Amino acid sequence: MLQAQYYCFSSIIKKRARVSWCYLTPNENLYNPWHNNLFSGKRNGRYIIVRAELAKMGTHEAGYPLSVVPLSSKVRGTFFYATTAITAIFLFMLMLVAHPFVLLMDRYRRRIHYSIAKMWASLTIAPFFRIKYEGLENLPSTNSPAVFVSNHQSFLDIYTLLTLGRSFKFISKTAIFLFPIIGWAMFMMGVIPLKRMDSRSQLDCLKRCMELIRKGASVFFFPEGTRSKDGKLGTFKKGAFSVAAKTKVPVVPITLVGTGSIMPAGFEGILNQGFVKVVIHKPVIGSDPEALCNEARNAIADALSKHVDC
Repeated sequence: MLQAQYYCFSSIIKKRARVSWCYLTPNENLYNPWHNNLFSGKRNGRYIIVRAELAKMGTHEAGYPLSVVPLSSKVRGTFFYATTAITAIFLFMLMLVAHPFVLLMDRYRRRIHYSIAKMWASLTIAPFFRIKYEGLENLPSTNSPAVFVSNHQSFLDIYTLLTLGRSFKFISKTAIFLFPIIGWAMFMMGVIPLKRMDSRSQLDCLKRCMELIRKGASVFFFPEGTRSKDGKLGTFKKGAFSVAAKTKVPVVPITLVGTGSIMPAGFEGILNQGFVKVVIHKPVIGSDPEALCNEARNAIADALSKHVDC
């Protein structure tokens, strides 16, 4: 929450070293707090530069200001990425060996690859935080295709979801596929590429999702489209629910709690202490995309409000 003790006619928020600064002034001399008093040595209170402090870092759940990142969180972040990199290298080789057989025997679901990905995610996060699961009985059988949707708070969401061991196809920006090891593994897993702000790519992505579902695979969407920076649930886009309605498969809403406080959006280099809770809600079935969207979002929102203190 921005704390400012001075009234003004206008303000400009400017980023400096990951800290928001608010320049308060009634005219165009926004960058000179000493304007009209430069030679007098007196500072006009109206032109004081007020440093804006955020009560919570990156999300409502974090417990310190943006300007004070504990050294322990930075160290944990470094070890986290070292762990995920070392683990990925070894497991990628296993995935590479298995890939020809996967293409021959399980081209659409690629369950072996997702089992390896589950192993990678589990080994990476095990030393750093634990996950609690609720509603595992609501997961459809592994042979039943579905559209999975979830709130999106953190880079850790993917790791967390992979521990469920379900071979649902994620949608990812095309640039991520260029990353060594991780990007190559995503390609072999059949992750669906998407060019943001490209309507043709978005249409192709939805068509690909429907094709995969008809072949027996499941797909996964973050309907908000991007990570939440304040922990609040954003507006859901209708794409995922249109796919579910047209293919007549259930929508499985999932609520992720805690990932945003452990690794806030915009602070991927740190890792705080905490735990994560995954709530799997009952599948939603219907032929109206808007009704499916509303029902799924309400389920996720209700779970977030109940677990806000977790």
